[in-house]
Amino acid sequence: MPKIIVSYVKYVDYASTKFGRLSMYLIFIMIGTLLLGAVTRNILGIPLSWTVEMAQFTITAYYILGGPYSMQMDDHVRMDLIYGLYSDKTKAKIDVFTNIFLLVYLIVLLIGAISSTQYAIEYDQRKFSLWNPSMIPIKIIMTFGILLMILQTVSTFFKDIATSRGVSIT
Repeated sequence: MPKIIVSYVKYVDYASTKFGRLSMYLIFIMIGTLLLGAVTRNILGIPLSWTVEMAQFTITAYYILGGPYSMQMDDHVRMDLIYGLYSDKTKAKIDVFTNIFLLVYLIVLLIGAISSTQYAIEYDQRKFSLWNPSMIPIKIIMTFGILLMILQTVSTFFKDIATSRGVSIT
């Protein structure tokens, strides 16, 4: 494989690993937020209106930023009726084909995310609730996570092409 592709795969995999491992800790923030809400509401009698929504935002960032890492580690969910019966080269050829569809889907998703983020910034979009939080931060995280997923999909595409040819990039 050309050196530029090997470098691309190396740097994108590095970024996916760093953001993925960082996002792993968001689950503890979500648990802490929900625990705080439960304790203040049930023990102290002081209900906090923001804890559930904050937990929702946190878990959204968790899976959006963790998705590329999951894909890189090949830990994502896959429908496996006959896929497991194939050799690694045949699996890679199938993955090259399916990655094209994933890439198209993610590009459409990114276009929507950019539009949604621009709208949130332009109109200072807020969630209609008692807490009334700004939607801008989570929309930016969503757009960044989808972009990172596109970069990781292209990296996986290159790795699958190499595997289908009997070569390893990493």
